[in-house]
Amino acid sequence: MVNARTESVVCSMLAMQRYSWEQGVCAQALYEAGRSELWIPMAYDAIKRQAEDGRLAILGSTVAVSDPAANGEVCFRAYERTKKSYFLEGARRMLDYLMETAPRTEDGVICHNQESFQPGFSAIQLWIDGLYMVPPFLAVMGLVEEAAEQIRGYRKHLLDPETGVFFHICDTDNHRYVRKKRWATGNGWAWLGLVRVLETAMQRNNQGIADELTGYAVSLLDAALKYQGKNGLYHDLMDESDSFLDGTSALMFSAGIYRGVSHGWLDTVYLCHADPAYETMCEQIDDMGILHGVCGCPDFQREGTSAEAQAAFVMADAWKERCDEKRKNPAKKMALGIKPEHT
Repeated sequence: MVNARTESVVCSMLAMQRYSWEQGVCAQALYEAGRSELWIPMAYDAIKRQAEDGRLAILGSTVAVSDPAANGEVCFRAYERTKKSYFLEGARRMLDYLMETAPRTEDGVICHNQESFQPGFSAIQLWIDGLYMVPPFLAVMGLVEEAAEQIRGYRKHLLDPETGVFFHICDTDNHRYVRKKRWATGNGWAWLGLVRVLETAMQRNNQGIADELTGYAVSLLDAALKYQGKNGLYHDLMDESDSFLDGTSALMFSAGIYRGVSHGWLDTVYLCHADPAYETMCEQIDDMGILHGVCGCPDFQREGTSAEAQAAFVMADAWKERCDEKRKNPAKKMALGIKPEHT
């Protein structure tokens, strides 16, 4: 049974207005929580709002390139569940856009937008958010090597060798950073993207890529944890203590930790970093089910509320429940996959 607190978070999440990446991460969270009565209709509507070129869940602005792909996995999973060609066709059109139409950097990494929001920069930009949006979908659609190659590109252009975490935005055409900030939520997106791709590689017995990505993921996690506070949270700009404390990134890292421990590729020692963050954010849920103390929409540069924060809680909550089952029974082996449906 779903507990009342989690259900209130889900209800508030569904009540929030959503752009393409928000529709995608919310549907993905519900998929990971086993809520097919919710994520399948969300996949359906993402396809109903699919642009002619294949981009999913397009509302208003049409400049997004990578964000719509956040809806891709749930569309494919809906086909697996229902066997309805509608869902497979929607997923394939999204894949065709990425592989045939989407603008790319000179070295082949799929760009974030079709145009620049910042004067003086080209549109050939990578945002670290995109590591969550695109590679997991490519991997689920069978293109594990392409997903890994995209991740290598993000590391090449955005990984800070000094700290081991990612910068936010770069213009690869001009070889300049658009936002040279170590954004906590951006690193949370990257962490969850890595986790999803490496587990798909494991499912498909591509051990070489799985080992490579596990190394990348653990390296990022270790680097990020150096910035984690005692309450489990991170500053919005990880190395800038005067920036506000952000719960979205904390929940993202917690969700991935619980997931990795559940599936056995991540050491249980990391749970001491996930539990405080989860517990802190449980206290930030108001009586309407809205999380506070997170990086807020619409510009994500100040404290507020957001659909992606709600989704991050749903993910963390779902994977914590599964992880707790393993903690109660350490000998229990859990196959890679998604939590069974709630009944």
